Order: sequence, then C-alpha cells, then structure tokens
Amino acid sequence: MEDYNKIIESLSVRYVKAKNITILNSVAVKNNYDVENTILLVNKGQVSYGPDKNVVNEGEILFMPGGKMLSITYGSGVSDALTKDDFLNVKERYFETQEVISNGPEESFCYVSFDAKVFDSVNFFASLDLPPFIIKEDNILGLLIKEVVRENFASLPGKARLIKIQTERLVVELIRYIITKRLFVEEFATNSTYFKDPRLIDIFGFIKENLGEDLSNKVLANVANVSEDYVGQYFKMLTGINPQDYIEYQRMEMAVNLLRTSKKSIREIGKVVGYKDTAYFCRRFKMMFGIPAGKMRRRESLINI
Repeated sequence: MEDYNKIIESLSVRYVKAKNITILNSVAVKNNYDVENTILLVNKGQVSYGPDKNVVNEGEILFMPGGKMLSITYGSGVSDALTKDDFLNVKERYFETQEVISNGPEESFCYVSFDAKVFDSVNFFASLDLPPFIIKEDNILGLLIKEVVRENFASLPGKARLIKIQTERLVVELIRYIITKRLFVEEFATNSTYFKDPRLIDIFGFIKENLGEDLSNKVLANVANVSEDYVGQYFKMLTGINPQDYIEYQRMEMAVNLLRTSKKSIREIGKVVGYKDTAYFCRRFKMMFGIPAGKMRRRESLINI
C-alpha cells in the first residue's frame, strides 16, 4: 500500500476538458485516438468499443487510457461507420453539446479528459499499458464526472479551482477502484519498481526538458551513466517500451498541446518537438493520430463540439 501512496502522491493531474453530449445519430468511429485519458459516463442508451463491441450500458463508465487507438460506437441501433478524419468533418450530424445533464429519452453521455503524470513527465496510465475497461456500480466516480461537467458549464467564482480539485479526486478514486478490484496488479507492481529507480527518473526528466534536441541512445546513456549498448535494454526492461518509441510519443503529445494552445505554424511546432523535416513530422503525426496536424488544430477532441 505504501508504494501505491507514493505513486499517487507523485502524480500531477491536469484537467483538459469536460462535456455533456447528446447523440443525434449513432456513429462508429474506427480509429479513435487521443493523447489524454478520457473517462466517460453513459447517461442514456449505450456506447460500445473494441473489436468485440463491448457494450457500456446506461449508468456505466468507460475508461479510455490516452495513447490507445480504439474503435468506438456512440449510440445503439444501426451506426454510420466513419474514420476519425471523416467524422470530424460532419460531427454536428451526430453530436450536440448540452449544458444540462437531462433525464430525457435521448441517448447521451458525459466525459472528462485529463492528464496524469508521474514526476511530471511519465504518462501514468499509458505507462501501465492498460486496455480500455468498463467500470460498473461506482457511484462516486459517476458523481464526480457529473460534477466536473456541471462546473465546466458554470460561471461561478472559483470554477477553475474546483475543477482542478474534482479532477484530482476523480483520478485518485479511479486508482482506488483499480486497486480495490485488483485489476492490472502486475502492471502496478512493475511501475512501483521503476518509478523508484533514480537513473530512470533522470532519463524521464532529461527527455521532458530536451524534446527538441538530440535524444539518441548515446545521449541517454550519458544521462544514466550506462553504456550506449545497454541503455535501450535497461529502459525497456523497466518500462516495457523502447526509449525511442517513448520519446516519439512525448514529442507528439507536446505537438498536440502546441497545436491546441499556440499560434505557431506546423513547421515551427515540428522543429520545437525535434523534427527538422516538416514533411516527415506530418507523416508521423498522421500515422499516430489518424488525422493531419492541421485538422487537429481545428478541434479540441474527437468528441468535443
């Protein structure tokens, strides 16, 4: 339990967005991908996901860790099948944002998206390599999701402070649920081990501070004070991922953030995150997210209006 407490205490949580969505027409999005984690509560109707069409029913919650490509269907009945790129062009046919979570007959869901990082550098849920999963009969999480959504639409003093507090509690309650239900025990044990490794923590911190610079294995080896031949094995042994794959994920995450929050050109953003060749950056971006970088700039998220 002490290891879990250390992990939770080391987490930095950042609220990204929250919405309540009415489903106007059922739609299946074949390649949903978001950098942030999303926790979604079905108010009415259903949502299904994955190749087996796992169904999330009314009152149930779907947790989707960031960084996972996922097919997802919003609504019951016959669905239009679209790529994410196509969906973004016509999403008003399928989704309508509502400020009030109603008890009407329309199918709807609400969601909260957030980042949760260990030592302000490692994406916690992505590092666990968790699959999306359904949470049933958890009133605390359901109420917290609704509270964050309601506060997001409010215009009251202290709004940002309350959303921050509620989102942090949401993450803690989510981790408590995982621990209580004994889900992904091995993954948690692995993480608690490598989050205590000082050399790995140094590598994570160095990558975060130098995303636009040379981050070859030779450079990382000097940071960890190990050989160049060993650093890749060492990193993967502890984290389960190749260091260069981890670096690309971090670079793309920063690129998404800059696309959403800055006026820098795509060429400038590519350089900031370490890609000298703009065309190569654009190819890698579209390969990872399924849409061009320019289109990412024009939307907050797949399920945001």
